[in-house]
Amino acid sequence: MRIEKPVPARWLAAVLFPLLTACGPTDPGEALRALGEFQDGLITFYDADGSGNCSFEPSPQNLDVAAMNIGQYQGSAVCGTCVEIEGPKGNLRVRIVDSCPDCPTKGHLDLSREAFAKIANPIDGRVKVRWRMVTCDVQGPIRYHFKDGSSQWWTAIQVLNHRMPVTKLEYWKNGAWVNVKRESYNYFEEPNGMGSGSIKVRVTASDGQTLEDTLPGAASNKTYDGAAQFKAG
Repeated sequence: MRIEKPVPARWLAAVLFPLLTACGPTDPGEALRALGEFQDGLITFYDADGSGNCSFEPSPQNLDVAAMNIGQYQGSAVCGTCVEIEGPKGNLRVRIVDSCPDCPTKGHLDLSREAFAKIANPIDGRVKVRWRMVTCDVQGPIRYHFKDGSSQWWTAIQVLNHRMPVTKLEYWKNGAWVNVKRESYNYFEEPNGMGSGSIKVRVTASDGQTLEDTLPGAASNKTYDGAAQFKAG
């Protein structure tokens, strides 16, 4: 349970998240334009395991993770983005893996208990900091994960291991790029499917870089490596 919250954050997320995102900002790039620019913020902590609304797998080997306040979560646009935090005990880079619907204040980050302890005293509970979005220190190419249940008739793709924030995914259909809607659970979902056979996709980063890959096809719960990685800004 997050330290400042009267009820479990997971319950609040399930009840309030759909309502808040429906009336929140609609521009997926809004929260990402300030890459590298510090802003004032606040940190708290909760019992994180690396999973959450971003639909990532738990990462017990790396709990330098955080949940983003609901306003800057931007319907999952910040999922997988890295944030550098200046705390009273030092600096730390964390990865955004979750939303925090009960963190209404801009700049509020809810860290894992382990990450919080690296830069502030847990006994303080709520600590003012500065933070900025930065590139992630990842190795290898970007990756694509097809959600369980994906097929030629319904397709959902998650982009993983990206150095820069991802703002768009498109696929090639009938001689043109088709934009795929990003859902709040951090999958780009095509409700009518992307067809049978190989799928050509294009991913755009927050700074305008693009990567193109051809995937073998929509296969339930399969993950494929892309051919390249975004360059550091």
